[in-house]
Amino acid sequence: MEEGVVNEILQGPLRDVFDSKQLITDVSGSGNNWAVGHKTYGCQYRERIVEKLRTTAEHCDCLQCFFVIHSMGGGTGSGLGTFVLNVLEEEFPEVYRFVTSVYPSREDDVITSPYNSVLAMKELSEHADCVLPIENESLFDIVSKINQMTKCGKLGSSVKQASLVTSGGIKTTKEKPFDSMNNIVANLLLNLTSSARFEGSLNMDLNEITMNLVPFPRLHYLVSSLTPLYTLADVNVPSRRLDQMFSDAFSKDHQLIRADPKHCLYLACALLVRGNVHVSDLRRNIERLKPLLNFVPWNQEGWKTGLCSVPPVGHSHSLLALANNTCVKPTFLELKERFLRLYKKKAHLHHYLHTDGMEQSCFSEALSSLSDLIEDYNQLDATNSAPAIDPPRLKIAM
Repeated sequence: MEEGVVNEILQGPLRDVFDSKQLITDVSGSGNNWAVGHKTYGCQYRERIVEKLRTTAEHCDCLQCFFVIHSMGGGTGSGLGTFVLNVLEEEFPEVYRFVTSVYPSREDDVITSPYNSVLAMKELSEHADCVLPIENESLFDIVSKINQMTKCGKLGSSVKQASLVTSGGIKTTKEKPFDSMNNIVANLLLNLTSSARFEGSLNMDLNEITMNLVPFPRLHYLVSSLTPLYTLADVNVPSRRLDQMFSDAFSKDHQLIRADPKHCLYLACALLVRGNVHVSDLRRNIERLKPLLNFVPWNQEGWKTGLCSVPPVGHSHSLLALANNTCVKPTFLELKERFLRLYKKKAHLHHYLHTDGMEQSCFSEALSSLSDLIEDYNQLDATNSAPAIDPPRLKIAM
């Protein structure tokens, strides 16, 4: 919402990407306060937000879904971001809502980020159709790894000097390389929407992701992984072998949150492949990986696949894997723990409660919602560790 920040973008290299008539700003931001973003700015700007949304929607030939891209730690991203999500549900109830949420790291510089994140989580659980959680820490680790490999000369013969890796600020480890980190998220969205933009032998409609990967309405948090990771960095790197690419997608080093899906329970999984890859390659790799992955007993065939014939620039093929997996639970547990540390002392609560429309019950309800979500994942894990019982067979009377 800060006018100065938005003006910087409009004067920078990305100015042509945005329609300046569609931007909404205020003089200042939300001061790291979810209540200001959600309750104050939300109410104040609701009509303008709806007007801008309708203007854009009217220009669509076939409106498939909305993407909400926001951070969870600050006030505007968490507060106004989830307010916009509610508005989308009210104004366009039939259109799917995809959310890319960037979760704060443990070394976050926003003291109130646990409050903002947990308050936002309640809204995401209730109003989003699909959430792709991303952790700053994972993005930073991925970029650091690329940087380290670049120094060792393992990424091929040349690295472009003006590339996102070399210009993104990763020369010093203390400084966060935001350009490169954002580039990874952008690449995730490019792969996700490739079927809508290019031809392919097995194109996947965006709405099919929610339909096939979300068996229970609240458990709609999908863990994403990308391979090869180096497309993001604009680095001249030899392509990974096709089978290796599929294996990489399930390794913890390629996940966009700190998680290891291989050792947790899969509810469903989608593979979105780009490039010169055949359906037979997909099937072969799924059969190869199946014995290594732990799927719920009632959805052993829970695979959704998409093939887009156009690869990312400079690569022969790429893969985006989306997994509905219980490995998201530790992220939520850590968030709850950080929230409780502040909430038990009632620290900083007065900043929120001074905002019109904000009550202390908002905190207890948000905590309860997060606890329920964690319990849902606990129950899934518990059923998985229980001894397998063959389901009773259907008896047909002759």
